[in-house]
Amino acid sequence: MTELKNDRFLRALQRQPVDVTPVWMMRQAGRYLPEYRASRARAGDFMGLCMNPEMACEVTMQPLDRYPLDAAILFSDILTIPDAMGLGLYFETGEGPRFRKRIDTAADIEALPVPDAEQDLGYVMGAVRTIRRELNGRVPLIGFSGSPWTLATYMVEGGSSKDFRKTKAMLYDQPEAMHQLLGKLADSVTAYLNGQILAGAQAVQIFDTWGGNLSADAYQKFSLAYMRRIVSGLIREHDGRKVPVILFTKNGGLWLESIAEAGADALGLDWTMDIGVARSRVGAKVALQGNMDPTVLYAKPEAIRAEVGRILASYGKGNGHVFNLGHGITPEVDPAHAGAFIEAVHEMSAIYHDPSAIVGQTN
Repeated sequence: MTELKNDRFLRALQRQPVDVTPVWMMRQAGRYLPEYRASRARAGDFMGLCMNPEMACEVTMQPLDRYPLDAAILFSDILTIPDAMGLGLYFETGEGPRFRKRIDTAADIEALPVPDAEQDLGYVMGAVRTIRRELNGRVPLIGFSGSPWTLATYMVEGGSSKDFRKTKAMLYDQPEAMHQLLGKLADSVTAYLNGQILAGAQAVQIFDTWGGNLSADAYQKFSLAYMRRIVSGLIREHDGRKVPVILFTKNGGLWLESIAEAGADALGLDWTMDIGVARSRVGAKVALQGNMDPTVLYAKPEAIRAEVGRILASYGKGNGHVFNLGHGITPEVDPAHAGAFIEAVHEMSAIYHDPSAIVGQTN
């Protein structure tokens, strides 16, 4: 086991004392960085970048070489599982992800295989191993997957959607078929995340990007139930350490209490929820991750610092906070503004922590 030089992120997820609030950014390896754009151009296209472990490692490391982030996140895409199921993922310029085949009938669902993490998604496992080797204990590595519901929306719609009309029609017209699809996806995500953990991921996050578009009842039955099933099947200790799990449902603030009961170690929050209110609602059950509006990064550094300070004050003193954006950083952000954000979190958060409470932290 390589000793971690900075384990703030893992400690915070387990609600243990830290010296300052750890910070990372969703999509921290991405188009806002000129070095990422250069790497993507060399790769030829986005999937070429994802499917080359050395290049995936290169872009994963780029933000860490710029900023004192407290975690790295695997560079990949949430739609690798449907692609491995045979749907044929590709990207149209200006239109986002598309599939050459989409799911329309119960027979389509029946024919879907559950991918093997090493055989069918070996390029992802290769990337995890390569990144861990390159990190050499610098910071922890986060693995991830999309949630079953989020993956299902792309598979049934054939790509991105504004209203999810095909997916929701299947949910209400053919609930048994939808449950069958979500069950296969839950098994696939469990195997995929466990594969990442065995390959070296030290924490994992499930991105439920579109769960917040469901009704309260449908969210419980068609999204949260399957994330709970995944969490119960994950490897929770590996290589001598606990492996924390983060659940992130965008627009899921109405259901915080039930998400907190799903068995994960932490909940990701989008920016529509006050983090202090969220903390009062979930108590000591889980850590919280978030939750600055990504568009604040378009503002001047003074305004970014002010918003960081407001969120830190709202969470208050104590353990269990990982600072992040409420969704991914956007391509037009000035990299210097991202740097100002990270610096502000570390600098301004020390007053909310008690260094004397830390036992055995590696820095």
